[in-house]
Amino acid sequence: MKSKGSIFLCCLMMLCGCASGPDRMTIVEQHVIETERKLARLESQIEKDRHLDQENEQGLRDRFAQMRVILDSLSNDMQALNGRLDEIDFLMEKKISTQDSKRDKLSESVNLNSGRIIRLEEYLNFEPADRKKAADTEDVPDNQTVKRISEAQLYALAKQAFDQEDLEGAREGFEKLLQRYPKSENADNSQFWIGEIYYREKWYEKAILEYQKVIETYPTGNKVQAALLKQGLAFLNLGDKANARLILNELVNKYPKSPEAGIARTKLKEF
Repeated sequence: MKSKGSIFLCCLMMLCGCASGPDRMTIVEQHVIETERKLARLESQIEKDRHLDQENEQGLRDRFAQMRVILDSLSNDMQALNGRLDEIDFLMEKKISTQDSKRDKLSESVNLNSGRIIRLEEYLNFEPADRKKAADTEDVPDNQTVKRISEAQLYALAKQAFDQEDLEGAREGFEKLLQRYPKSENADNSQFWIGEIYYREKWYEKAILEYQKVIETYPTGNKVQAALLKQGLAFLNLGDKANARLILNELVNKYPKSPEAGIARTKLKEF
C-alpha cells in the first residue's frame, strides 16, 4: 500500500514543481492521503465483490439442492397418485361389475313380478277380452271332437305336476278342475293346492287369499285346518305377527285336537 503511495507521491511532486516550501508539502500530503483512501475503498470493494461471488455460488448450490429435494418429493407424489388412480380404476371396475349383477337381478325380479301381475289380472278378470275368449275356447272344447278328461284324472294329473315341482302346470290343472267341476269332492283340495303353489312361490299375499277361499267356500272340507295354519304362516313370513297370532289362535280354539293346532301352538311360543 505504501509503495503505491510513494510512487503516486513522486508523480505529484513532479506535477507540482511550481509549488515550494510548506504549502507544496501540505498539498502533496493531502493528495496522498486522499489517494490512499480511494485505493483502500477500491480494495475493500474488490474484496466484497469476491465474497459476494462466493456467496452467490453457494446460494446457487443451496437452491439447486432445494430444487432437487422438491423434484424428488414431486416424483414420490406422482408415484403415490398413480397408485391411487390404479386403486380407483379397480374399485370402479368392481362397482360396475356389481351394478351389472344388480341389474341382472332386477331384470329377473321384473320378469317374475310381470308373471305375477299377469296371473293377478287373470284372477281379477282384468285380462284382455281376446285372450280371455281364447282361454275360454280352449277350456271348453267341442264335445264332438274332443273327449273331456274325467274329474279324477284331471286332479291326479294336476297333483302329479305339483309333486314334480311343475307349479305352473299344477296351477292350470287345479284351476281347470274348479272351472269344470266346481262341486267335485276334490274341489276343496284343488283350491288348497292352488294356495300352496303361491306359498311356494313366496307370493304370500296371493296365497292368503287362496287359503281364505278354502275356509269360506268349503267350511266342512278336510283342508280348513291346513288352510288356517298356512294362512297364519304366510302372515308370519310377511312380518305381520299380529294377524299371524290371530289366525293361529283361531286354529287352536276351533280345532284344538288337530295336528295343525299342535304346530300352531309351537309357532305361537316362538313370538
